Amino acid sequence: MDDLLRPLIKILRAVGDSEEAFEAAAFLAWRRIAGEGLRKRAVPFRLYRKTLVVAVSDTTWQKQLEAESPQMLFRINSMLGQAVVTYIEFRVDPKTIAEERGRTYRITPIEPDKQEKQWLDAAQELRAAAAAHIKDEELRQRFLLAAGSAIDAQSRRKR
Repeated sequence: MDDLLRPLIKILRAVGDSEEAFEAAAFLAWRRIAGEGLRKRAVPFRLYRKTLVVAVSDTTWQKQLEAESPQMLFRINSMLGQAVVTYIEFRVDPKTIAEERGRTYRITPIEPDKQEKQWLDAAQELRAAAAAHIKDEELRQRFLLAAGSAIDAQSRRKR
């Protein structure tokens, strides 16, 4: 995940005020700081005006995470190198948690080479727009892989 984070930070600095880029970065940072156990109980689903909205399974988790949110805010923003998130709102939403678990455990493994090809194919549309502005070849490749991964995941959810 660190392989995606470093290029994403560079992209954030380059794109300016792109809500979509900030949201993707916040989600990635959340998943990084949350760890495996917490990811099953708390799922980020929106970034709105620098407020990261996270679904939690019940009020016990909501209260526990609210107590820890200042530390989480610090870790997220430190990881991203700027204040992308200023507040974390924890909403009790077991349906979102169940949907995320379903997506996480339903996806069948794909060979890495085949998966990379799918991501690059899905990212072709971005090449002319966003990717053309990225001069660093390695950063452009990582950006396209990340974008392709996101597009591929969205298309799987629609099936």
